[in-house]
Amino acid sequence: MTSRPSTLSLAPDDKEHIPTMESRTDDDSHSNSSDPAHEATEAASIPVTSQQVPADAEKGTDPSKTGPPMSMFDPRQNPDGGREAWLCILGCFCALFCSFGWINCIGVFQDYYQTHQLKEYSPSTVSWISSLETFFMFFFGPVIGKVYDNYGPRVLLIVGTFLHVFGLMMTSLATEYYQFVLSQGICSAIGASMLFYPAMTTVTTWFFKKRGLAFGAMAAGSSLGGVILPIMISRMINEVGFGWAMRTGAFLILFLMIIANLTITSRLPPQPKPLEVMEFIRPLKEVTYDLVAIGAFLFFMGMFLPINYVILEATSHGMNPNLAQYLVSILNAASLFGRTIPGYLADKVGRFNMLVIMCYFTGILILALWLPGTSNAAIIVFAAFYGFASGAFVSLLPSAIAQISDVRQIGVRTGTMFAIISIAALISNPIGGQLITMWDGKYTGLQIFGGCMTLGGATFLLMARIKQEGFKLVVV
Repeated sequence: MTSRPSTLSLAPDDKEHIPTMESRTDDDSHSNSSDPAHEATEAASIPVTSQQVPADAEKGTDPSKTGPPMSMFDPRQNPDGGREAWLCILGCFCALFCSFGWINCIGVFQDYYQTHQLKEYSPSTVSWISSLETFFMFFFGPVIGKVYDNYGPRVLLIVGTFLHVFGLMMTSLATEYYQFVLSQGICSAIGASMLFYPAMTTVTTWFFKKRGLAFGAMAAGSSLGGVILPIMISRMINEVGFGWAMRTGAFLILFLMIIANLTITSRLPPQPKPLEVMEFIRPLKEVTYDLVAIGAFLFFMGMFLPINYVILEATSHGMNPNLAQYLVSILNAASLFGRTIPGYLADKVGRFNMLVIMCYFTGILILALWLPGTSNAAIIVFAAFYGFASGAFVSLLPSAIAQISDVRQIGVRTGTMFAIISIAALISNPIGGQLITMWDGKYTGLQIFGGCMTLGGATFLLMARIKQEGFKLVVV
């Protein structure tokens, strides 16, 4: 016997704004406001039912203000704290240290391979290793998201830990180009993706009002990994050789992933459902989601270029290689603050508002500071500010996706988004390498390309924000 949902009394003009299971309205974006009057207004448009959740459950308010009991899948039920929630943040911090933190080391490997094992190859060819690493980390997002929705994070974390560590161990033994591609570019990267997505998704089941702060704290793991790992790998290569440097990194990742496997849990039970291809395509029918996807794609086209080439560009201007090797660590150290401070502010001023601001800031830095700057001071300052600006994107994008998604579909929708931007991650570094060749070893073309792409991405994200609330100065 099914129960009929009862609806709270609404004014006639408000009835068309009731969310349904098939669609989300542009009014969803009001969920960011913490104003009690606003939350009460928002609650008035949510149908009350004993057995189902509002389709856009992500847009709810305080449960105490809606009266009838709600489903556990309603994000308003998220505790926003507690022992299990903060242990989950710890585990997710470790997972991002090992996954995205490792990806943040690509500049070190681009520099080392180009001057050692793979010095006979062009910059564009060598960059395919790091590009494949980034691509495979993100490309399997829809599949991993579906596995997560059906079975939870446990299996993904175990298999991902094995593949990531095994791939790096095999990289330590590699001598040929294809061996580096298979071990580091593919095997390790697929494992890293199985660590990255469960971490990004489980946080949304524990936090709602403090989600921006939670994502920032979790994403700080990738920044810290990006600080420690480049320095560790660079110094150990000089002291004990490439092989043992890679093996030491793999052992460190194994240790941290043991912690992550023991602490990462989801508040919600898995919801097994048969595989449906349209489930991955359906989000693309939403204009706001499409604008975010295009913006993220363009931003990714430019975001990794400074990370991958800043060391080589600095040494081309005469910077001492011993100083240049710290640029990636400086960049990632600054991104630690870029992933926490904007995340905290996003809960106050709006996740989309903060995301747009930081993306524009990133593009301006590339064109106004990195492009004309040739001195050591200018390049170091750029690395620090760029790390802060671009770091916000990593923590704010998943939070923005969650804001326009049903909480029960966050895994698939986040995975679809990252699969789209994985194409940009795959082709951006080889394009950058080819631009260096075309400009006779100069980095001007690469810098202009990177700046234009990031500004273009920021513009599409601004359009997504306008699609939700127009030009009104409100929290979005």
